[in-house]
Amino acid sequence: MEEMHRLMEPRLRRLDQWKSHGVDPFGQAFLDTLPSAQILSWEPRNQRVRLAGRIIAWRDMGKSVFAHLLDQSGKIQIYGNVQSLGEESYRLFKELELGDIVGIEGELFSTRTGEKTVRARSFRLLCKSLRPIPSLWYGLQDPELRSRHRYLDLIANPERREVFLLRSRLIRQLRRMLEDRGFIEVETPILHPVAGGATARPFVTHHTTLDLDLYLRIAPELYLKRLLVAGFEKIYELGRNFRNEGISRKHNPEFTMLEAYWAYADYRTMAKLVEELIVGLAQELLGKLQYSLRTLEDRLVEIDLTPPWEWKTYRQCIEEAAGSDWYLLSFEEQKKRALELGVETHGTTDPVDLSQKIFEKRVESQTYCPLFVSHLPAELVPLAKPNAQDPTVVDAFELIIGGMEIAPGYSELNDPLLQRKRMETRLEEGGTIDEDFLHALQYGMPPAGGIGIGIDRLVMVFSGVSSIREVIFFPTHRPKPFPL
Repeated sequence: MEEMHRLMEPRLRRLDQWKSHGVDPFGQAFLDTLPSAQILSWEPRNQRVRLAGRIIAWRDMGKSVFAHLLDQSGKIQIYGNVQSLGEESYRLFKELELGDIVGIEGELFSTRTGEKTVRARSFRLLCKSLRPIPSLWYGLQDPELRSRHRYLDLIANPERREVFLLRSRLIRQLRRMLEDRGFIEVETPILHPVAGGATARPFVTHHTTLDLDLYLRIAPELYLKRLLVAGFEKIYELGRNFRNEGISRKHNPEFTMLEAYWAYADYRTMAKLVEELIVGLAQELLGKLQYSLRTLEDRLVEIDLTPPWEWKTYRQCIEEAAGSDWYLLSFEEQKKRALELGVETHGTTDPVDLSQKIFEKRVESQTYCPLFVSHLPAELVPLAKPNAQDPTVVDAFELIIGGMEIAPGYSELNDPLLQRKRMETRLEEGGTIDEDFLHALQYGMPPAGGIGIGIDRLVMVFSGVSSIREVIFFPTHRPKPFPL
């Protein structure tokens, strides 16, 4: 509290000064403003302008003041002196501080150095900042502080806004592309009576009136498939999922997913759709298909999204990574080979699980250009249709880009008897059975293809950042006091 008081005391005194001048330090509406980026696009000819934003730089030169104002679109220089503002207004103008939010009216002109600047004719204090903002010279560089206090990160490091603006454009364009292909957006419950649709530990809550435990959704899949049963043929949902599991550079407990389902399609159809969507997004957002990406290991690699993308089977990937004799080895021999490859085997009691650890460590994390990995083991994908030639694998794919899984896709399992059998197998491993979903399947679900696209990871791929925390406004943290 003493530190907070020391930082805020001068500002609180200034707050009282504004009140003594009859000024409301927390302002009123200030409408009909223009974005700074639009103003800066004009040729300066003393046009009258009106804008608002936060003061992020301040140079008091005695008889004049230069400042920079930051709004959503960028920053612009502001100039004020006695001649432009008048003596009384200029005296108040000089009492503004870094962090204050102000409204300005004036004219656009060009300084002797050629910088486009707004000459203030009047101003209004819209919000007095009671804390000094971090130094814009040094910025706010600590990654944990930046993601804990994103509001300060985006003030001190306004260039980081580009990632979040790209995210917004990506989501808007993705919706447009799906709707252009005849998909309709739907909404399904976030509170589920049964945790299902994926394998993960759920968050649990309780509804008091119904005296019912509910689960934040792991995935919307089972509800979207109910809509396929109902006769909807092209649907998608874009929203939050929640998994009560680890945090890493590519995992956050709440994350954004797009799931789409297409009746009468299959996994190959969905792979083509994913390829079209991601290529279209890259062309729209980046204007190119080849670029550099910073990996999770913090090194630059070259990405080429030019179609068609490569395909490999899961078995092929494992044999390339662990040896062509991998599936001929005993389980003990496989564990020994895995340790030689730097793959941790502690607690692994199942050959499928061990192969998956090989895949994640030696294939997924080292694959940067797009790769469709198909024909996954049936044990890994209990909601996908078995392959007609080899029922030990399923007609499914995982799309890998930038060392991460970006999008899984399936030919969806629509056999209610086999689906029950698979769910009962998972039940032995701690899974659950959604009886209402199985009841819906018994009425008949058409053959269908489905995909999920991890929006956060896709933004990472397009923006070139190496941590999921850099693309989520407010990632999950353990609460702790703010040190600044």
